[in-house]
Amino acid sequence: MFQSIAFDEYQLNDTRETIGRTITETDIVLHAGQTGDFFPHHMDAEWCKTQDFGQRIAHGTLIFSVAVGMTATVINPLAFSYGYDRLRFIKPVFIGDTIRVKITIADKKDHKKPDFGVVSERLEVLNQRGETVMACEHLLLVRRQVENIQHRTSDIQHQTSNIGH
Repeated sequence: MFQSIAFDEYQLNDTRETIGRTITETDIVLHAGQTGDFFPHHMDAEWCKTQDFGQRIAHGTLIFSVAVGMTATVINPLAFSYGYDRLRFIKPVFIGDTIRVKITIADKKDHKKPDFGVVSERLEVLNQRGETVMACEHLLLVRRQVENIQHRTSDIQHQTSNIGH
């Protein structure tokens, strides 16, 4: 679904939440094959029984990939992914755990290009017990509404004309 949302239309503290998705053994095996990460923490059930967690854990990068995909429910032609900050793997995710993602508009900032702003979405990945297993910030570069681009451009021109006076 396409929905145009300009920078000015994002509201701080707005939230949305995804539906759940269960992490399977197939997910882990496919991710190991795609990334080359065959560490025993993910692949060796017998070895994992001797470790603190007692069972195989999903790759953090798998949970990050799945969670980001789960948030991609609307195509906003005015926004572009600008990157991710503060990525943390807080608790392990096991085979059979169901994750969901809570997205909160955490911050909005001006960008050096006057026709854009940066929106920061806080992503919290929760397991079936409501425990946070992963968190990060998703930065979006978002076009401003046309009338606000003109206003911001004139503000910048006014500020630069006063430099040195």
